[in-house]
Amino acid sequence: MSAAIEFRNLSFATRQGRSLLDNISLALEQGTTTAILGRSGSGKTTLLRTVNRMVQPTGGEVLIDGESISEADVIALRRGIGYVIQETGLFPHFTVERNVGLVLEAQGRSREERLLRSHALLKAAGLDPSIYARRFPHQLSGGQRQRVGLARALAAEPKILLMDEPFGALDPLTRCEMQEMLRHLMDGMKKTVVLVTHDLDEALYLADRIVLLQEGRLIADLAPDVFLRSTLPEVEAYRHAFHHGAQSAASGNSVRGSRA
Repeated sequence: MSAAIEFRNLSFATRQGRSLLDNISLALEQGTTTAILGRSGSGKTTLLRTVNRMVQPTGGEVLIDGESISEADVIALRRGIGYVIQETGLFPHFTVERNVGLVLEAQGRSREERLLRSHALLKAAGLDPSIYARRFPHQLSGGQRQRVGLARALAAEPKILLMDEPFGALDPLTRCEMQEMLRHLMDGMKKTVVLVTHDLDEALYLADRIVLLQEGRLIADLAPDVFLRSTLPEVEAYRHAFHHGAQSAASGNSVRGSRA
């Protein structure tokens, strides 16, 4: 497969000189899902936002389908990339169906076309349009708002979908439901997905590749099964930290057990 997204010697430093990305080279194949892991401040979101030019790198370049995005029209670029964030960014005074169809509205699509597309995507995201289309965001649960946010990101049929901790604020059961829904959608749509997450299980369940960043540097780019077996110290530390509670319970060293 050819690279849908490529980072070439990508760096980013703040005006104060703090390095957030350090010479990252990475190619993401078309139609695959890549999960980006790392602790807070590792550069995950910064790397994601270079793809739609919300962050301008101070060194290197980003290519989409082999073409540098540095000179691309930023409005056209962003309209061709779906973007989902944790708090969805829905407009509170717009109905659900209008929120989903906003990009199509900006493209000048007819109202009938926007409604048909919005309703189809709501249904695909597990929301019955006859019930939810005319509601407003405040009338939805957190999980329902995330479904609407995902539907909106897919409205213009982008080839690339960027997801920045989209399920991080959800309870575990709702998060699991959203992961299953996303996996089902992505299996059918074959988008190139970049998913920023702290959740190792989420990465293992959804991703074809797992990328680990640390202090702005690329530490690992591995298939999920290889990530689980990797002996790289940073990967081992991440695995250990994520399963710390389970390991403690399995060994009988829980706080409650030690006090008994």
